[in-house]
Amino acid sequence: MHLVVCVDRDDDLGRKAKVKGPVLGREAVLDAATRLGVADPEDSDANAMLAAVGLMDELRAAGDEADVVILTGDARVGIPSDREIARQFDEVLKKVAVSSLYMVSDGAEDEHVIPLLSSRKPIASVKRIYIRQTATLQGTYYSVIRALKDRKLRFKTILPLAAFLLFLGFVESLSVFYGLNIWSYGAVFLLLFIGAYLVLWTFDIDEWILEKVESFGSDLRSGSIAVFIGVIALSFFVLGWIQGDTSLASTQDNSVGYHIFAFFESALIWWVMAAAIWEGGSAVHQAMTDGTFPSSFWIVVVSITAFGVESYALLFLAAATTGVIPSANLVLNIIGIALGIAMGAFAGVLRQYLQLRSKKAVEAAAPS
Repeated sequence: MHLVVCVDRDDDLGRKAKVKGPVLGREAVLDAATRLGVADPEDSDANAMLAAVGLMDELRAAGDEADVVILTGDARVGIPSDREIARQFDEVLKKVAVSSLYMVSDGAEDEHVIPLLSSRKPIASVKRIYIRQTATLQGTYYSVIRALKDRKLRFKTILPLAAFLLFLGFVESLSVFYGLNIWSYGAVFLLLFIGAYLVLWTFDIDEWILEKVESFGSDLRSGSIAVFIGVIALSFFVLGWIQGDTSLASTQDNSVGYHIFAFFESALIWWVMAAAIWEGGSAVHQAMTDGTFPSSFWIVVVSITAFGVESYALLFLAAATTGVIPSANLVLNIIGIALGIAMGAFAGVLRQYLQLRSKKAVEAAAPS
């Protein structure tokens, strides 16, 4: 059976018309589109919903078996909305046997979820609905936004600029540390802030941070264990920073290289433990909430351990080869680097294995 899909990624249907997704079936979709049209006559999502019903009627008139569904996301467009759309789509697939999808969209924003849908069922066609008065403006706006959200584009443009700014900020901070005038602190802060923000934005870490901040209040009120473990992880991170500063204050060597080495030698182990505690808390929270322990926990734990082992080995090897420290066991450092690489590769293999197992379980559970 063909399924005509209309995606409301920012959940206008839920926020304005108080209709929860997924909305499955011709009559239900017509009712939802009417409710949204009455609540906000200027919302283009209502037109897309009606167009989806029209496309379903065309498929049925041609002799094909077809149905229509509306998938709603979240007002926090991004990771939260895409997760909700994926959950609703999986719920629909359990109810109906679908062979292919026909997507109806009112703009590039909703089409952002095409890879998410196509990973589950093949998409036969995508139809975009334009509102004539705003088609050019809307299309241009969303084309620019979509281009900026393209990860490959950001890797080629934003990330190099971010790395350059972070490097300038780091160099400037060293200059300040070794006795420049007070006005240089402004340049240090500005460069580090802009560079760090661009790195966060490139890897979508900003959306993850916002999601965690928004969920902190509800977790705190519900007495979630994730809040308390998160505080412990944050404390370990701060302790690592304090430990690094203490090492700087106690060292007698004034060289820049030795200061960097001493700081990271003391701080890294605390940061690795903080990451492991954070991930462990998230896994326990999910197990207590959903009743299933996340298999991804083991992948992350192996990856964190690999990062710690390899970082320490590279730190000591770099310090020894540049003369920052007198000597280091070269064989042990090389073994540490190789062990870190091997653990990272194992984490990748484990991820592929768990994904394949999950896919087979979904296919076995799907109706034939």
